[in-house]
Amino acid sequence: MRQTGGLKERLGRVKKTRWVRFGIVSVIFFAWVVWLGSWWVSIFWLLLADIYLTQFIPWNWWKFSKSSTVRTVMSWVDAIVYALVLVYFLFLFVGQNYQIPSSSLEKTLLTGDYLWVNKMVYGPRVPQTPLHFPLAQNTLPGGIKSYIEWPQWAYHRLKGVRNVQRGDIVVFNFPCGDTVTTRVNNPDFYHLVAMYGADAIYSDPATYGRVVWRPVDRRDAYVKRCIGLPGETVKLVNGTVYINGKALPEPQNMQRNYIVETNGTAISEDLFEKMGVSKEGQSMSQMEDGSLGKHLPDGSLLYVLPLTKKMVATLKARPYVKQVEVMTDDQMGDEDYLMTYPVGVNKRWTHNNYGPLWIPKKGATLRLTTANLPYYVRVIRTYEGNTVEVKGHTIYINHKPATSYTFKMDYYWMMGDNRDNSSDSRYWGFVPEDHVIGTPMFVIVSFDKDKRFPANIRWNRIFIDANPDK
Repeated sequence: MRQTGGLKERLGRVKKTRWVRFGIVSVIFFAWVVWLGSWWVSIFWLLLADIYLTQFIPWNWWKFSKSSTVRTVMSWVDAIVYALVLVYFLFLFVGQNYQIPSSSLEKTLLTGDYLWVNKMVYGPRVPQTPLHFPLAQNTLPGGIKSYIEWPQWAYHRLKGVRNVQRGDIVVFNFPCGDTVTTRVNNPDFYHLVAMYGADAIYSDPATYGRVVWRPVDRRDAYVKRCIGLPGETVKLVNGTVYINGKALPEPQNMQRNYIVETNGTAISEDLFEKMGVSKEGQSMSQMEDGSLGKHLPDGSLLYVLPLTKKMVATLKARPYVKQVEVMTDDQMGDEDYLMTYPVGVNKRWTHNNYGPLWIPKKGATLRLTTANLPYYVRVIRTYEGNTVEVKGHTIYINHKPATSYTFKMDYYWMMGDNRDNSSDSRYWGFVPEDHVIGTPMFVIVSFDKDKRFPANIRWNRIFIDANPDK
């Protein structure tokens, strides 16, 4: 029945059960407002009061339509809208599901894992781009943007349980995802510019697509392990990570690339499957004829495989395996110093031998020179919103000479457990705190892309801990 009459008359007709529901919703709403810390949002309580009590706005007009088609369609629309609003708030403030698309964290997390990511551990971010479709990160089918860039709210994180800790697996927005090409996602825009030049990228939309800018919370989601914390110094020597000069323990499932030599006997598919070497991992040893392993003059076979220490022990126990050695930069013919962060700087840092590099910390002041500016200019300019120029030997920040800079945010150093096959901080630098989304709690479900349904379901991974090293 439609509500009519004045405020007093309308309130008088409200059933007790509806008052109870309104009371419960009001308590939840104001608890959320307190947590949010933005009291102006309280004005929306009047909207709840009208929905549950007064109904000056005819929210359920369609229920009284004479057309059965209108009633049927609008009942579905009503249910979908309620569901989307619920999903919107759930995904923003509680948690969200994410898929592992690559092998960068194997064997801790596998390609095809679907994770439940808890946003409340570090405290959820108030949406910086509030007007967006809740089931899409940045695009809808057809390449249409899933968000409206205006309004953009300032970064604000609600109170969480704790800060990011070393060893946490963290989901975050890709720091170099501020500018992207719509057709080429990997390598990122900045590596494409370093390789081919900006003019080539902008002038060839047929190859690279349009160049577009994305807000922080609409950038692609990445997942890596936190290795370095704000204020620490990170360094890698032959693949070993040092923090403030002390070697870090390695994650139990960490992988490195190894050269495996056999006496000519091929490693069987059964052994690959038993060890958990995926088709993607085997492809590192794939020859042009489709076979695995490089044949040597003495009849031996050489493989290049990503392996954990446990997998190495399994191979060494096979009588036909002659040796298993971790690959060095020289063996890889490694010239990735050209692409390690910061790109374009004249240095000889590789993914195995990197640094030392200090990680910015909120409130810490760094003495700036033209020598160290390239390592922090992206932080100062892109992440913290300043202008940076160099004239001669003088650095100008916001058009004023600067010999130092005080950082506004904390930053983190993230790396994959598949150390030799991971695009991580060694290639795109620091992860700002405003890019941090949350931490995976468990695997919801997992699918092996190398198999067909239903054999592709990894039953042993459903609901397992997403970070057994913590």
